[in-house]
Amino acid sequence: MAELIAPTERLHSSWLAARDEWQPGAHQDGAGLRLVGDDDLDSPEGFASWVERLRQQSDRSLPVGEGRVHATHWWIVDGETYLGAIDLRHYLNAFLLEGGGNIGYSVRPSARRRGLATWALGAVLLKAPALGLDRILLTCDDGNVGSARTIESNGGVLEDVRSIETGVKRRYWITLDHAGRSHSLVAATRTIAS
Repeated sequence: MAELIAPTERLHSSWLAARDEWQPGAHQDGAGLRLVGDDDLDSPEGFASWVERLRQQSDRSLPVGEGRVHATHWWIVDGETYLGAIDLRHYLNAFLLEGGGNIGYSVRPSARRRGLATWALGAVLLKAPALGLDRILLTCDDGNVGSARTIESNGGVLEDVRSIETGVKRRYWITLDHAGRSHSLVAATRTIAS
């Protein structure tokens, strides 16, 4: 059964196996790979150092690097198997507002088409109000039909499609109630029940 956990050194070998499923240089949104620095993730020491940076990024008492924001990272796992990652960015900077959003996620290729991203996004939306967030921006590449469905399944309302430096992005907003539920999903549920 899938669950969200804090990044952990314990899953080093499973994380490496997942990494090797991706094409070299492929972007894994929400995984925090930009925090790797000079660490060699193949070594236990380098991996542990990176995992610690992932954990520290959520601590608002600590500074984050230039161009970065505080974020909380989770791994999507099934037992001891790493399936993917998702992060919740605590606030938006100019880059994230334009084309990155509050939440990023990725699922390893062998675990796709099982609803994991939709489930993980819904679970993280429930955590957003604790950070004072009541409106969440999500983006995906214009041609990424699976990600668009994931966002729309969680109540995402398309604002626009725009060209930015990294490509053409679909921008969605999800407005949450105090419990982290999407307003549009709550309204749709009421309509169906009537």
